[in-house]
Amino acid sequence: MKYLLLSYTPAAAWDAATADTPSEEALAAFAAYQKFEQELIATGEFVSSEGLGHPVVSTTVRRTPNGVVATDGPFAELKEVLASFAVIDVASRERAVEIVSRIVEVLGEPIEIRPIMGDDFAA
Repeated sequence: MKYLLLSYTPAAAWDAATADTPSEEALAAFAAYQKFEQELIATGEFVSSEGLGHPVVSTTVRRTPNGVVATDGPFAELKEVLASFAVIDVASRERAVEIVSRIVEVLGEPIEIRPIMGDDFAA
């Protein structure tokens, strides 16, 4: 079953990690994640992973009574932002939790696990 892993980070940490010269802590976190990603590639459980652009360069499209409107950025001031996502293909929810627990232990930031709907989806 495939799972979408949504990684959140505090907005201030996001700004620090994406600065012209990221901190040693941010570089160490990136390296730890890349090593873990290689382990998942080796087990065949890794599907994809991408970092996301800063929320200030995002666009939100909503339907309004006056039609569809595109606006810059998120609507609210956010304390945590969606920083990246990954897709894994594992045998069970328990395995997804095991994998994510290891990532959270190293990075210290929350990750949401969402099943990806498909032929084998069970709510």
